[in-house]
Amino acid sequence: MIKIFAFKTFASFLIAITITSVVAAQETEKKDSLRKDALNVYFNCPNCDMDYLKKEITFINYVRDQKDAQLYILVTSMNTGSGGTEYSIYFIGQKEFLKKNDTLKFSTSPDDTEDKIRIMYNQKLKIGLISYVSKTPLAKDISISFQSNEETNPGDVKDPWKNWVFNLYSYCYISGEESIKYFYNYSSIDATKVTEKKRIDFNAYYSLNKTKYKISDPDTTIISRSNSKTISALYVGSLGDHWSIGGSADVYSSTYSNIDIGMSINPTIEYNLFKYSESTRRQLRFNYNIGSEWNRYIDTTIFNKTKENLYTQSIKIAYKVIEKWGSVQTSVTGSTYLHDFSKNSLAFYTSLSVRLFKGLSVNLNGQVQLIRNQLYLPKAGATSEEILTQQKQLATQYSYYGNIGLTYTFGSIYNNIVNPRFGY
Repeated sequence: MIKIFAFKTFASFLIAITITSVVAAQETEKKDSLRKDALNVYFNCPNCDMDYLKKEITFINYVRDQKDAQLYILVTSMNTGSGGTEYSIYFIGQKEFLKKNDTLKFSTSPDDTEDKIRIMYNQKLKIGLISYVSKTPLAKDISISFQSNEETNPGDVKDPWKNWVFNLYSYCYISGEESIKYFYNYSSIDATKVTEKKRIDFNAYYSLNKTKYKISDPDTTIISRSNSKTISALYVGSLGDHWSIGGSADVYSSTYSNIDIGMSINPTIEYNLFKYSESTRRQLRFNYNIGSEWNRYIDTTIFNKTKENLYTQSIKIAYKVIEKWGSVQTSVTGSTYLHDFSKNSLAFYTSLSVRLFKGLSVNLNGQVQLIRNQLYLPKAGATSEEILTQQKQLATQYSYYGNIGLTYTFGSIYNNIVNPRFGY
C-alpha cells in the first residue's frame, strides 16, 4: 500500500513539473524586449547581500564575468577609529564607459544591523548607477526612483547558456608534524539554472579525510581514513506567489555512515506565508516531502540488514526576518520512516542577532537534535581506534552545538576618520 502511495505521489510530482516548465517557457518569451538595453554590471562585493540588491535594483543586468560588463563595481572597506567601518564603492567604466569612473563612500557604526547596512548599500549604489543608466535606452523609465513591472523588468537577456552556470571546485589541505600527518580533499562539480519561475541544481562531490598517527610507545602506526561521495539533482518550480513544488534525487556513499551505496528520491511541496518576492526581508515556509530510499550497507546493521528499501517523510517549518533591530532565523525539522514512526528525528535551529540598545548587541546560534533513526549503524560497533579517530558514526540519542557572543561599544559617536597606519 505504501509503495502504491509513493508511486502516485511521484507521478503527480512529474506531471506538476511538466506543467510548470511549459508555463515558465511561455512567460520567458515575453520578457526580452527591454532587457537587452539594460546596463551590464559586474559586482566585486563579497559581503553584499546580492539577493536583496537584485530585488531592489531591477534596472540593470547582473553579469557573472567582468569582461561582459559595461560597469565594474568594486567595494572595499576599512575600519574607522571608533570601531565602525568605512565602505568605498568604486564605479569603474568599461567598453563605451571607459575612463568614466566614480567613487562613493559611506560609514557605519559598530552597532548598525545587517538590514541598516544593506539599505545604505542600496541607496549609494542607486545614486552611483544613475549617471551610467542615464546613457542607456532605459533612461526614459528613470525618474527619482525606478518602478519595475513585468513588461520593463530587465531580469534576463538572450543568453546562449540559457541561464546555466557551472562551477568546478577542488580544495586540498595538508598539515603534519613528526607524529601526526593529516590530509583532506573536497572536490565538486555544480551546474545551476535559476530563473524567476524555477531552479535546477546538479551537484557531484567527493571528500576524503586521512590521518596518520605514529605512537612511539609501543611503536605503532594508526591510519584513519573516511570518504563520502554524492551525486544529487534538485528541481524547484513556482506555483504562484506562495507555493512551490519540486523534489530531489540523490546517489551517495559514506564510510562514516556505513553506506556502500544508496539512492533516494524526495518529491517536495512548500508554502510560504509571505510572498516569495519578500523573501530577502521575511519568510515563513512550510516544507513537506515524502520519498523513498534504498541503501546497501558496508557492514551488517544493528537490525541485521545488508540492504533495504525505506520510505520517509519530513516536514520543516522555517522562519526568517531581517529588521532594523537585527535578524532572526529559526527552524524546526521533523522526519520519520513510514514503516515505523518510532524511528524519527527532530531538530531545532536558531540564529539570532539583536541590537539590545545603542552600543550593545547579542549574537546567538545553535541547534539541538533528537535522534532515533540510525538504522544504518554497523552491528559490530566501532573499535577504540575508530572511535578516537572518528572513522564511524556512533549511536546517540541527541546532538547539539551552540555559541553566544556579546558586543558593547561606547565613546565618540563620530565615525568618519580613517587612519590606515600600521594596518589599522
